[in-house]
Amino acid sequence: MVISTPYFKRNPNYHNPQKVPKKKQIPTRTIAGRRLWLFRIIALTIFPILLLLLAEFSLRIAGYGFSPYAIIKCQVNGRDAYCDNVRFGWRFFPQNIARESEPFIFPAEKPDNTYRIFILGASAAQGTPEPAFSFGRILQKILEDKYPEVNFEIINTAMTAINSHVVLQIAKDSARYNPDLFIVYLGNNEVTGPYSAGTVYTLPLANLSVIRTAIAIKATRLGQLLTSLADSVGAQKNTPKEWLGLEMFLDNQVPADTPPLEAVYRNFQKNLKDIRQISSKSGSKTIFCTVGSNLKDSPPFASLHRPDLIPTEKKKWDDIYRQGVEFELKGDYADAVERYLEAAKIDDRYADLQFRLGRCYWAAAEYEKARETYIRARELDTLRFRADSRINNIIRDIAAGKTAEGIYLIDTTEGLEKNSPNAAPGQELFYEHVHLNFKGNYFLAKTIFEQVEKILPQQLAKLQQADNHQILTEDDCAQRLAYTGWDRYRIADKVLNGFIKTPPFTNQLYQQQRLIQMEQNIEDLKMYLAPEALENAALQYRQAIQKSPSDWRLHWNYGKLLTEGLKDYKAAAEQAYLVRNYLPHSYLVYTALGAVSRGLGDIDKVIAQYLDAIRIKPTCIDAHYYLAQAYHKQNRIDKSIEYYSKTLRLQPTHITAYNDLVEILYNQGNIDRGIEVCRKALLFVPDSAILHCNLGIMLDKKGNRTEAVKQLNTAIKIDPNSPGIRTTLQAILKKDN
Repeated sequence: MVISTPYFKRNPNYHNPQKVPKKKQIPTRTIAGRRLWLFRIIALTIFPILLLLLAEFSLRIAGYGFSPYAIIKCQVNGRDAYCDNVRFGWRFFPQNIARESEPFIFPAEKPDNTYRIFILGASAAQGTPEPAFSFGRILQKILEDKYPEVNFEIINTAMTAINSHVVLQIAKDSARYNPDLFIVYLGNNEVTGPYSAGTVYTLPLANLSVIRTAIAIKATRLGQLLTSLADSVGAQKNTPKEWLGLEMFLDNQVPADTPPLEAVYRNFQKNLKDIRQISSKSGSKTIFCTVGSNLKDSPPFASLHRPDLIPTEKKKWDDIYRQGVEFELKGDYADAVERYLEAAKIDDRYADLQFRLGRCYWAAAEYEKARETYIRARELDTLRFRADSRINNIIRDIAAGKTAEGIYLIDTTEGLEKNSPNAAPGQELFYEHVHLNFKGNYFLAKTIFEQVEKILPQQLAKLQQADNHQILTEDDCAQRLAYTGWDRYRIADKVLNGFIKTPPFTNQLYQQQRLIQMEQNIEDLKMYLAPEALENAALQYRQAIQKSPSDWRLHWNYGKLLTEGLKDYKAAAEQAYLVRNYLPHSYLVYTALGAVSRGLGDIDKVIAQYLDAIRIKPTCIDAHYYLAQAYHKQNRIDKSIEYYSKTLRLQPTHITAYNDLVEILYNQGNIDRGIEVCRKALLFVPDSAILHCNLGIMLDKKGNRTEAVKQLNTAIKIDPNSPGIRTTLQAILKKDN
């Protein structure tokens, strides 16, 4: 082994510093102060920005994320077009509960003699509970009849549960596609929509700049990745896991005159101003509409006392209020009013008190006082799902005196009041709290039409029918849109069971009276379910389609009638394929084709269609569930379990999916896993009799007789009229004898 000689031994001059050659000095450069700070600034800003851009670019190249725009490019029959983006709502909601607009599509090249209208708003503008009969659809039929040579494209971008923060982004996207007119019907969700004071979808934020920054970040792929990571670690534990409608907001009460509300009004005003500016820059005109609500027949959803009410005052208030209720129930309205006014001297901020006072005034024919107190009740409602007076005044201010700039106002609230008994809109025009019925939607469409006529370009206005040509009546529009008795029945059923029988509607005053009235109405409408009535409805659809063969909605609803009413799956499939020709990009088409394939018993097509639906919308719950069923029928158990599990991740309260999955596990002999699934299910749906029963059966299989009997007894308490559960319990009890 060779050891190298140390330097001081190898260098004879080591101990003589004077003879050691000096190292050549390399001159060093010092960075001047300005340059040093410039370098530091670049290091702290430019480099991180470049890294972020690189990350963003890499994610896009890898295909991660989704388009953040409300309108995206697509193709129809080989031609370029633009259509709705079903994933746009992912920017503002958790993906499993994100809302979406109605499907729409329009050509990339705007045809001659085309007038393009974008409707902006939320569920009331969308046409909930049945978009086929929205004011936009009625408006289109009126315009087409009066101006048959003009191509009116009415593109309804409205979405359930959104507010002006979302609509502003939709307006920006829409402005890129040569709009001629924006119609804005917006304001009901300003308190409960994304980023607002009473929201459940996002963090509530007051600062508009912060809100817009958050929205902008989620438009990037990197922002989408960070959001996904945050969701995966449960960063927002209180975010709803599935869509439950208004019930989700029960714990998010927002009293009147609180600081968070001021931020809501301020942000709403700024968003509307920006929508107005976007429209003007695009060369479009804009109609802003105030937003109507049900005053007379929709009591407040929630009430709170004034915060400084002391216990002794509260007790006195309760006693007087109770006396007022007793007088009201007896029909002694004068004494009831006296008690309610006495209670109001202690605390007049309780919304239910104001509404009861309004009912008593109404019964006593003091209609102006009734109207004033109904409005007061709406303003004090702490679950703020209706546009209040401040919201509507902001809309009026935004449009006031701007006709020279192409900005117009339609005062919907004033018009609805003039067309309501004693100026208090109610069930004559609304299904429930804010959604217009057919009559209400016709009124709004007719009012908008009158304004549109005034602003049509001259070259299009001259293409009208004769000057004396009358506009379509409400009945005419009902025929053109095939608003049949069958449709009236299914809408009434949806309103009752999908809205009125669920919280917070169940917390409203006079609920029992409303239920009796609505159930009687549904009973009366059952006449339209008779075979002859259904055939007549089918005829009405065919006649409407003959007048408007390219109206995909008519084909869609006709297919629905054929599927659900007449059970003619072959004819329904023909309608579904026609809709696919118009909307090849929409997952709804493939769910419809899947449904008719189920009816025809073609399992392979069921699977193919629902897989296509999931490809377009990965969070489509029905597609996952029916795929699981189809795979089960093919005895592809692993695939079936996979899709049942996906269904339950998307909707943790899907009782039938739990039940089907437990059945598979039971038949496999996987009892422990079946028990685990049942216990998890009961955390989400503790009042499910069938799940308690299934758990009892499996516990008995494992020899746990005591708990099995307990679970079955619980099931009987929930559903005392179930012979199957009683038989199962008796069979288990016999084993002990």
